[in-house]
Amino acid sequence: MKTLMTIAVIGAAFIGEWGEGATVVILFAISEALETYSMDKARQSIRSLMDIAPREALIRRGNQELMIQVDEIRIGDIMIVKPGQKIAMDGTVMKGTSSINQAAITGESVPVAKTIDDEVFAGTLNEEGLLEVKVTKHVDDTTIAKIIHLVEEAQAERAPSQAFVDRFAKYYTPAIMLIALGVAVIPPLFGADWNTWIYQGLAVLVVGCPCALVVSTPVSIVTAIGNAARNGVLIKGGIHLEEMGSIKAIAFDKTGTLTKGVPVVTDYLPQDGASNEQLKIIAALENGSQHPLASAIMKKAEEENLDYQSVDIKEFSSITGKGIKGDVNGETYFVGSPNLFEEILTGGIEAELKEKIETLQSQGKTVMVAGTSTEVTVLIAVADEVRETSQKVIQKLHALGIEKTIMLTGDNSRTANAIGKQVGVSDIKAELLPHDKLNCIKDLRKEYNRVSMVGDGVNDAPALAASNVGVAMGGAGTDTALETADIALMADDLGKLPFTVKLSRKALVIIKQNITFSLGIKLIALLLVIPGWLTLWIAIFADMGATLLVTLNSLRLLGVKDK
Repeated sequence: MKTLMTIAVIGAAFIGEWGEGATVVILFAISEALETYSMDKARQSIRSLMDIAPREALIRRGNQELMIQVDEIRIGDIMIVKPGQKIAMDGTVMKGTSSINQAAITGESVPVAKTIDDEVFAGTLNEEGLLEVKVTKHVDDTTIAKIIHLVEEAQAERAPSQAFVDRFAKYYTPAIMLIALGVAVIPPLFGADWNTWIYQGLAVLVVGCPCALVVSTPVSIVTAIGNAARNGVLIKGGIHLEEMGSIKAIAFDKTGTLTKGVPVVTDYLPQDGASNEQLKIIAALENGSQHPLASAIMKKAEEENLDYQSVDIKEFSSITGKGIKGDVNGETYFVGSPNLFEEILTGGIEAELKEKIETLQSQGKTVMVAGTSTEVTVLIAVADEVRETSQKVIQKLHALGIEKTIMLTGDNSRTANAIGKQVGVSDIKAELLPHDKLNCIKDLRKEYNRVSMVGDGVNDAPALAASNVGVAMGGAGTDTALETADIALMADDLGKLPFTVKLSRKALVIIKQNITFSLGIKLIALLLVIPGWLTLWIAIFADMGATLLVTLNSLRLLGVKDK
């Protein structure tokens, strides 16, 4: 750009057009200043991120409470956070309960309740109670510091369309110089006025400046990534932003992504008037079990305020693959799968009960049976609860034109089908090992070309890596998600996914508009050379106007909201 401008200004002085040369310099300076201003506006989101976390904090060391700079805070220090104050460092709550506004980090609009042993992040706002927080990370390792660093890197990284523009500009600039030389020299060789055509050649140099073309992509990328960061979505580069905009199919992990990943008791069905005492005994037995569903039953007992730990259990033993048993007040109780009771009951489980069990299983629930060697006293159904937002997210993605949504899970096909139907995905693949998920993603890429995978960033790592865009859930809590994924949803919230797709698509549209407009305006201005109408004034206004319009068009990405 500067090469073309410099030659044009020197040429204007050479043919005595001092006023026009000076105008070119002034207008070019104004154009550069406006471009810098708009780029700063786009980068403002990073500055606002940097100002989120306080620079100092109240720390208790021994019996002293000191207000010290965050750089001097050490891991293990106790930080005191009063109501209305922002948290300065990442840490774990040691004392107190409060609700914390985490919008700055995760984009969640609703404050989150925090109590002892919960994790808190630098830059979040303590709304209610007094908290004592044990610092767990240095200031440069906090979640907000990592976000800022990753977003800065992302905004600096060249997107594919930007790389195209740079390659294009490498050949474009010399081509414009040759055209300008031809315009200045060829007509005078056939008897035209030298001054007139040298002037026209200089105007070609000015109008040929690729200012608008060069800024067309980076302003869009910077603006979109900044807007995403403000809404709790970390996009780790322009390439991922552009890829997300052209995704045709999205695969989802089930556990912890479409579901909450925590089993809960959905149905507690006592038989023949069995009392709450039965639940107390079952929870006491499960307390000694290593089964993953045991926690759901103990949680249910706690909700009912049952003191199951006071129950005295004798002769506790595990029946491999089937359940557990133990003696309470001289009677032997069993808790396990329906198959266990088919074996221990004379004549097996009654037909009516079997029907109930099958109905619950068809709903994707795991059924546990409790009772003695002579009767079934309780049926308990446990399931991994579907996230409230999952169904709405899938609907929104289909409405946005995503052709295929696929649920990938290691769970059994009955449970997978029940949950898949509930959330509304277009395809369900069950009983998959990690390498099966990887093969599914490869097959989807062959069919749809561009595929995204959404998972929790740890056990889905191979599938995330194999997809065009890997999206990790809950980036605020896990370093792994921040490091491995191309896009991290900072809150553990799938609801941000349609917003990310919408923003990426809008960015792609705006980049294409900018490139087309930048080249179109140049072409129109260059055609004015033929009748000899192109002046330095028109040239600089065409260049400056195009740059401003391209920048303003890019800033429209700030207006894409998470609705």
